[in-house]
Amino acid sequence: MKTTALLMCLGLLPLIAGCSVQRPHGGMRMREAPAVTPDHFRIFDAAGTPVTMDDIVRAAADADAVFIGEEHGNPAAHHLELEILRRLHEACASAQAPRSPRDLLLSMEMFERDIQGVVDEYLADLITERHFLKASRPWPAYRSDYRPLIEFAKTHGVPVVAANAPGRHVNRAARLGRSSLEGLPRASKAWLPPLPYGLPSDRYREKFKAFWETLRDEGGGHGPVPNRPAEKPAPDEISVRPEAETNPQDGFERMLDAQALWDAGMAWSLAEALERRPGALALHVNGKFHSEYGLGIPEHLVQYRPGASFVTVTVLSLPVFPDFDPGAAGAGTFIIITDPSLTEGAM
Repeated sequence: MKTTALLMCLGLLPLIAGCSVQRPHGGMRMREAPAVTPDHFRIFDAAGTPVTMDDIVRAAADADAVFIGEEHGNPAAHHLELEILRRLHEACASAQAPRSPRDLLLSMEMFERDIQGVVDEYLADLITERHFLKASRPWPAYRSDYRPLIEFAKTHGVPVVAANAPGRHVNRAARLGRSSLEGLPRASKAWLPPLPYGLPSDRYREKFKAFWETLRDEGGGHGPVPNRPAEKPAPDEISVRPEAETNPQDGFERMLDAQALWDAGMAWSLAEALERRPGALALHVNGKFHSEYGLGIPEHLVQYRPGASFVTVTVLSLPVFPDFDPGAAGAGTFIIITDPSLTEGAM
């Protein structure tokens, strides 16, 4: 597998090439989303037993958060995110469902914490969409991939959490290590989780190490990967270029610091949002590496909010479709296998 394809499958290309989108609205990529039908995906539980969307909704009734881990270039994932948002909105509004009626929150990796006010203004219809997009640094494929979620939230009064740590600070952690964040001004630290933020678990470290070693073998170095697809969010490079690297292990640790800041930042945003709205359900959308196997954001969330319960939904485009891949067992509470023909050309 080519390095770029590997990064897309892992949902980690933004980490190597950049940490979030800073492109102006004028550079947003316009594309027509392919039609996705129920024939393009199959839903399974963690063991590979076929289940339905109703099973996801029922599991969410007893949870504080539902994580959807996507492959960013997978149209089926974006279709499913909107469908799950719609179904959870209906369930939370129902007086018959357990713990209902309850508030629903939409939380997104695709927006950074420092533009929360811009998101709130747009949802309240105080600014136009044009100004929202100019100020919010949307990902290049926003219109096809994430606009439907925002517009649903706007129409139905669902609060949206701009959950991610600012890219400039993730970049700093990747270049200089986690301790470098202590030197930021107090106002800047307000956009970050409490410092020092949590360390990744041993399981997460091993998972990231396996990715790092594969990247090294496939890409021939520890620096940014060339030939990044145009639709991938990657405005500025957060890793150190090979020629500047003196100790590969140092590079690995800094990249892990950056990845952990992403995870901890989103978990802190979720914890704060749930604290403000007791009893609410949060639907969080992120790249799959951040939540699959219950690692990453979910681990940090239970540190910030002990006892929090969650459901993970991992969406994978696999050649075995429509069958289940035993190698994916345990990747989520629920695993959705999608038709790979939808992502052809996305690599």
